[in-house]
Amino acid sequence: MQDKTLRGGLIFTGVGILAIVALWFFVLRDTQITSGPIRSVPLVTNDPSATLFEITRASEARFTLNELLRGAPTTVVGFTNQVAGQIAINPDDLSTAVLGEILVNARTLQTDNDFRNTAIGSRILLTGEYEFIRFVPRRIEGLPGQTAVGAPVTFTVTGDLTVKDVTRKVTFAVTAVLATPTQLQGTASTTINRADFALVIPEVPGVANVDEAILLEIDFVAAAAAN
Repeated sequence: MQDKTLRGGLIFTGVGILAIVALWFFVLRDTQITSGPIRSVPLVTNDPSATLFEITRASEARFTLNELLRGAPTTVVGFTNQVAGQIAINPDDLSTAVLGEILVNARTLQTDNDFRNTAIGSRILLTGEYEFIRFVPRRIEGLPGQTAVGAPVTFTVTGDLTVKDVTRKVTFAVTAVLATPTQLQGTASTTINRADFALVIPEVPGVANVDEAILLEIDFVAAAAAN
């Protein structure tokens, strides 16, 4: 009886060890550590009356696309709060508004599936080599002459989006509001095609019909920088 109990315990322990090894091999092995706290690229404005706002960790960057997962239609959402950037605005003269480079740490993107997260990092976005997704604004269009606290403003921002080592021009539709004199809030969105950025989905059992189009969104909260 004791021998059977011992054998059962050894078998159970062996299975547990194998499970831990498998988890490490397929998931934790590719867990990547960020190079450090995300930091914005300093922005220069020529308007001495402009307020400089810094995007905070209350913000979120997301991608959304659809796939068939084991035959079931599934909406995949990846998200991270590791977003950085600066915005300079003078509410009385929005013609001088400047949007700095936006950074998203791709290593921190998460979905609801650890195996998908591993595939995204190690086989799709190659985040071991390309840690950041970057957007460099080139043109802002549609801003009114001025705004006031609590008044939403809609406009577009066109610039260069870099994913891995591929850069393409994209245009974000933006809605923003000066919630208080020291807080700016808003959302920006655009749709890109996977092929334009060489985002190839690896062949994985049970995954099929992954959308070509990807919705990119940023919900941002920016706080006035301390002088």
